[in-house]
Amino acid sequence: MISSLSYVKERVSGPKVLSIGVIMGLMPEVLLDSAGMRRTLSRLAHEILDGNGGADDLVVVGIMRRGYPVAKQLAFLMTQAEGVTVPCGKLDARGYRDDVKDSGEDLTEIPFQINDRRVVLVDEVLFTGRTVRAALEGIMRLGRPNVVQFATLIDRGHRELPIQADYVGRRVETQRSDFISVKLNEFDGEDVVMLLAESEMEATV
Repeated sequence: MISSLSYVKERVSGPKVLSIGVIMGLMPEVLLDSAGMRRTLSRLAHEILDGNGGADDLVVVGIMRRGYPVAKQLAFLMTQAEGVTVPCGKLDARGYRDDVKDSGEDLTEIPFQINDRRVVLVDEVLFTGRTVRAALEGIMRLGRPNVVQFATLIDRGHRELPIQADYVGRRVETQRSDFISVKLNEFDGEDVVMLLAESEMEATV
């Protein structure tokens, strides 16, 4: 039984991380546990390789913050599978969003050229599509890739822009007011994805 939730993420008017501390008695739906996430990432890695005919000219760019650890795992799995290094970088898309104020801080680290490369953007959750749109703008400011693809761990629907993922770990039917919690070992000490309905939130208040 899961009785606590320390990280809840919702993207409606911009990227928000809502810390709600410990909610006693809460039982969110577990979408992916640690083993499920490993299997999902392994499948995604092989789908990306199949879709690109191998790892030649392939690079992976994770959208900060939690898309980056997912991207690193995918790059590692593809490197293992192909025996050649698949480079991985991180992109700070905040400065390219049209719905949040730019802080002026840019934590992007892409230590390789993207010109004429096959770029796979990665994020942990696809929701409205606004983060991906911003990330695409950021990528195009850095160079001219041969192709840009998008992979996501969770697609929860409710798009506001005509953006779809090329590679999806799991599609989840949600209400717009629901919350998707993605915990990653790098930040939280565990790998798990949970769905928290608005009614469950209200029941704890």
